[in-house]
Amino acid sequence: MNTRSIRFRLTVWYAGLLAGLLLLFGGSTWFGLAQYLNRSLSESLARQARQIGENFLLDVRTSGEGYVIEEINEHYSPERNDHFVRVTRADGSTLYVSGPPINKGFDPAKVSAAPLSLARDATRDERLSGGGELLIYSLPFTARDGSRFVIESGVSYESIEDTLRGLLLTLAAGLPVVIAVAVMGGYWIMRHALRPLDEIASGAERITSRNLSERLPAPHSGDEIERLILALNRMIARLEESFQYIRRFTADASHELRTPLTVLRGELEAIAQRPRLDGEARDTVGSSLEETERLTRIVESLLAISRLDAGEAQMECVRFDLAELAATTTEQMRLLAEDKHIRLECRANGQVEIAGDRARLKQVVVNLVDNAIKYTPEGGAVVVVVTDDDDHAVVLVEDNGAGVPADALPHLFERFYRVDKARSRQMGGAGLGLAIVKSIVVAHGGQVKVESAEGKGSRFLVELPLLKDN
Repeated sequence: MNTRSIRFRLTVWYAGLLAGLLLLFGGSTWFGLAQYLNRSLSESLARQARQIGENFLLDVRTSGEGYVIEEINEHYSPERNDHFVRVTRADGSTLYVSGPPINKGFDPAKVSAAPLSLARDATRDERLSGGGELLIYSLPFTARDGSRFVIESGVSYESIEDTLRGLLLTLAAGLPVVIAVAVMGGYWIMRHALRPLDEIASGAERITSRNLSERLPAPHSGDEIERLILALNRMIARLEESFQYIRRFTADASHELRTPLTVLRGELEAIAQRPRLDGEARDTVGSSLEETERLTRIVESLLAISRLDAGEAQMECVRFDLAELAATTTEQMRLLAEDKHIRLECRANGQVEIAGDRARLKQVVVNLVDNAIKYTPEGGAVVVVVTDDDDHAVVLVEDNGAGVPADALPHLFERFYRVDKARSRQMGGAGLGLAIVKSIVVAHGGQVKVESAEGKGSRFLVELPLLKDN
């Protein structure tokens, strides 16, 4: 998973925010419930203490202390309800104290007594020796005859702790499930919401200068993504218009230059053939004629590239053996290699049949081999290898020449790009040979790659779709 993607970051942010809110909600619920239970328990104990005083102690002289004890046991049953009840006289003696509860949670005899000088009701926590804790409400009470008592009503915190512990376990078990379900649901929603962005990326990867007529798929959602796609499509349309203008200009300019260059070359040839022309003038005319021919080749190359890029070049699609074409072409260029004492070799692994324009693909082999011979020193070697690899026919042209610097490799197939401009001009190069190679290969649905290092030679790899037998 890409941790830097918008989908991942939104999911993490959403999960963190949701987890924080749920934890805050759970903590608030737990704290609020604890306060509510404590307050309710205190009110219940206060109510019980007042009832004991008003119902049983108010006329204690008339009813007798035995009546008070019986009524407390009958109405409240402290032992069975795990409650603590104690009534203390003003002199410190005990009128009534409940017995040990059934669950043996505490010993009433060990619970400290409230101060007899207690002026008003009070609540206190009594920590027990076993580790438990009692909440005790103490109420000073005066009977009608003036007798003063302290009524204490208490209960263990165990019931509250059990309730809070159950809530905590519920939150601990439920919150991760809720967060996981919410995160998965949020990730699914974001994945579907951001799916158009993936389609935009895939569509943009497919669009090149050769298929600018394609457009990105635009969903009719009316949201920001639709606006983005429409804006990108308008930008692609403007780029297509600019590219078409440049191609038309290059093609028109190249076409218009052919006629004056042809006329100029004819006139220079006529001047060179004059018998009365002196030697210096003849050299000047000869040099001008060479430059004119060079300019003519450049114009022809530009026109060919423009037509190939625009898809207007006429190409015959025939079935032929690429290995045989490479072998015959290499043999035809052997004299060029022998002039520099360069070993030129062609290797083929049987027949490699493809469908394409034989003349155009022969131009690819010629340009690559010619380029390799030009930049390979005397005594070097140029090897042409033709093989088939899966669904592709492969033409490899390898030399052990000077090589190409690493910073120049990305620009080799650009028009008019030359690594060593002075040296290329001396050799008659204009920086269009490799551009033509790429245009022809791309027009055939293939690709061309280069590997090179200074002082170690170069490897040009051409991949073309292999012809499959039906």
